[in-house]
Amino acid sequence: MNRLAGETSPYLRQHQDNPVDWHPWGDDAFAEARDRDVPVLLSVGYSACHWCHVMAHESFEDPATAKVMNELFVNVKVDREERPDVDSVYMDAVQAMTGHGGWPMTVFLTPDGRPFFGGTYFPPSARGGLPAFTDLLRAVDEAWRNKRDELFEQAEHLSDAIAVRSTVSVGDRGDLGPAILEGGYSQLREMFDAENGGFGRAPKFPMPSNVDFVLRTFVRNGSEATVGMATTTLDAMAAGGIYDHLGGGFHRYSVDPYWLVPHFEKMLYDQAGLLRVYTHAWQVTGADRYAQVVEETVEYVLRDLRSPAGGICSAEDADSEGEEGRFYVWSLDELPEASARWFGASAAGNFEGRNILNRMSAREQLLRSSELSLERSELLLARSERVRPGLDDKVLTEWNAMFLSALAEAGAAMQRPDWVATAEEVADFLLANLRGEDGRWLRSWQESAGARVLAYAVDYAWLVDAFTRLAEATGRRRWIDEAAAAADGLLDLFRDDEGEGFFTVGRDGEELIVRQKDVFDGATPSANSVAAVALIRLGALTGVERYTAAGEGVLQLLRPTMEKQPSAFSHALAAVDLVVSGVTEVAVVGERPDLVRAVQQRFVPNGVLAWGEPYESPLWEGRVDGLAYVCKGYVCKAPVDSADALVLELAGP
Repeated sequence: MNRLAGETSPYLRQHQDNPVDWHPWGDDAFAEARDRDVPVLLSVGYSACHWCHVMAHESFEDPATAKVMNELFVNVKVDREERPDVDSVYMDAVQAMTGHGGWPMTVFLTPDGRPFFGGTYFPPSARGGLPAFTDLLRAVDEAWRNKRDELFEQAEHLSDAIAVRSTVSVGDRGDLGPAILEGGYSQLREMFDAENGGFGRAPKFPMPSNVDFVLRTFVRNGSEATVGMATTTLDAMAAGGIYDHLGGGFHRYSVDPYWLVPHFEKMLYDQAGLLRVYTHAWQVTGADRYAQVVEETVEYVLRDLRSPAGGICSAEDADSEGEEGRFYVWSLDELPEASARWFGASAAGNFEGRNILNRMSAREQLLRSSELSLERSELLLARSERVRPGLDDKVLTEWNAMFLSALAEAGAAMQRPDWVATAEEVADFLLANLRGEDGRWLRSWQESAGARVLAYAVDYAWLVDAFTRLAEATGRRRWIDEAAAAADGLLDLFRDDEGEGFFTVGRDGEELIVRQKDVFDGATPSANSVAAVALIRLGALTGVERYTAAGEGVLQLLRPTMEKQPSAFSHALAAVDLVVSGVTEVAVVGERPDLVRAVQQRFVPNGVLAWGEPYESPLWEGRVDGLAYVCKGYVCKAPVDSADALVLELAGP
């Protein structure tokens, strides 16, 4: 019916049979809009978005609505996960117009790409203060024909507003001191929900970077109140309905403040971020319940999201059989007696007459008896017979790198060589399928369509982080070489040569109406935050000053805004900590697995580890086999040859 059948994005292919004459984003669509002298209707969403599906069923599958769309507009469908650059630009426009944003996103553009009106979801008939979608379409068409000068003026104002929002200028270079770290911690402490865990009010997103920063702060201050913020949050999430107690892994967010009722989609990026932070919590506390969450999250991803080709798929939908959450909820009579008691199930249920499984009544008691473990396996098997939610089977470089980075770190910490090996397999898949022969990385791969879309700064930044973590987990020089190659690509393609930091789109990428920099940390860390951490760590491992300088340059770019609103930069604050506290450089020379293990099992948030195959770096110069060396701030401690002595050095100032 339209042009979406050959796309890599499952979200776009879901719309291939719509009566709407959809175009993918590209020059052809805008050329047709110019030829026909009509606006572009841009619709942005993603595969696991519940309300995107609702609007599709109500409007895009309706022949009468499609007829109006096709007559009056050139219609363009975009997957926000595949084209975060397009999404970000026009989301800024919608937020400037309406004060809020979200998906599905609906934006009307001039044929040269400038937005003049937009919003999010629009219903088929007027309700809740929203106009009927077809009424809106006709109103926009009428304005286009009769009030075009006003629309062009609005487009000019919006484009200027987007440009202002996209401009981040470096001021006078200032001190990256501990005050920024203390400010970030203070803001998170004020936002902290001491009863339910998490930060702020409902809806509650996991925000693993926030929790990780709190654990990092605990290493500095040793306060029980600080570590309590982290454990309360992690316990509440792992006990709530946002966690899948049968299959492992986390849903995207909770609609209530208690973490009970989730939006049921599962995103790979959440699994990656939470895998890392629960690993760190296990390292800090030694609590077996956190190890259980880590193990079950890894099991979920490798069982249900890994593609046969070797990459990790992006997400699972919230809906199955036309109902949100149907796959995950249970009636009381479907549950064995012990499990019903354990999960607090009732005949009335806690979600539309059925039960979302949870342990909120005893949230620190997550470890199961052998009987409960057996029943869990039986329930998981029974659930597998249900109609599964839809799988978004595109493989994104960014999210795969996030996950393999966390998996490598968890595998090293918990001494799971199978996890480390799997992380290497995912890395090999990315190298074979998402890096071109010229070395240029691509963003998205799908088995039937191959790889498309030039990778963005965030893809490169996470690749640097992932390959560096693989080097630390495996001791293989190969991964340091790959990290350096990705870092070189990041600097060459994305760095702002007239300022600091990194643009979202490479200098060889498509020019949109503005060239943005991704700076704020949200549900996922920003490209610039990830780059700062990854480059500073890589610089410490290799001694290459341009990596360190570029990472610290990002912090100078962010510093003025971080000083005012540090909690919006929780991942970037990790890079600030690397600078303020200094990187702890550890080199284990020769075959000393006991010394390597002593480092990997500890939470050393500012530490980097060189071991195994030597590579070009000051960390290897003049070092003697069989010893471990710990250096910080251009000062090295005495080499040690025992794990106990090494642990003492790591714990010291």
